[in-house]
Amino acid sequence: MALNVSLVINCFKNCFASPQHFAPEVNPITLDPNHMGHEVVLVKNNLRICGTGGALGSAPLVQSKSYFEVKIQQSGIWGLGLATYNTNLNNAPGGIDPESWILTHEGSLKHNNLELRKTDHVPQEGDIVGVTFDHIELNFYLNGKNIDCPISNIKGSVFPALFVGEGAILDLIVDSFTYPPPSGFDRIMIEQSLL
Repeated sequence: MALNVSLVINCFKNCFASPQHFAPEVNPITLDPNHMGHEVVLVKNNLRICGTGGALGSAPLVQSKSYFEVKIQQSGIWGLGLATYNTNLNNAPGGIDPESWILTHEGSLKHNNLELRKTDHVPQEGDIVGVTFDHIELNFYLNGKNIDCPISNIKGSVFPALFVGEGAILDLIVDSFTYPPPSGFDRIMIEQSLL
C-alpha cells in the first residue's frame, strides 16, 4: 500500500510540476496581418511593425475603458492611436482620413488630414506611449504621464492603429505594461458571446 501511495504522489508531483501544463497564457491581441498596408512588415509575433504604412490591432476596443502601450523602438515617421477598418493603411503617419485619430512623431494629433492640436510632449526613441479610450475620449500618456491632449467625437468600431515609415519601428504592448493603466482602465479584452 505504501508503494502505491508513493507512486500516486510522485505522479501528481510530476504532472503539476511539468511546465507544459502551466504554460503562460498568450494574449491573442496582436497587430492584424489581414489589416495592414502593402509595405508593412510585422515581426515578433505580430507585435512589432516596420516598413511603410499601418496596421490595425486584431480586436476592436469594445469594453468601456481600454488601455494599451506602444514603445518607440526606432525613430522615423510614425503615428499611433485608433482607426476603423476603413482607414488608409498604406501611408504613414496616419490621421489622413476620417477613419483614424493619431498622435504623430511630430507631436501632432491628426484626424481627417487636419491637425487637431499639437503637444510639446513629443515621444522620442525608447519612450512608451500609453493609450486610453473610454468611448468618450482618446488620451495619450508619455512614459506614464498624461499629455493632456484628448481627442473626442470618435465614431465607429475602432482598433489600435500603428503607422511607420522612414525606418521607424513600433512595438504594440497589450499586457505586462511598463506603466500601470490609469484608474478604471484595463488591457484590451476580446468580446465573447454568452450564447
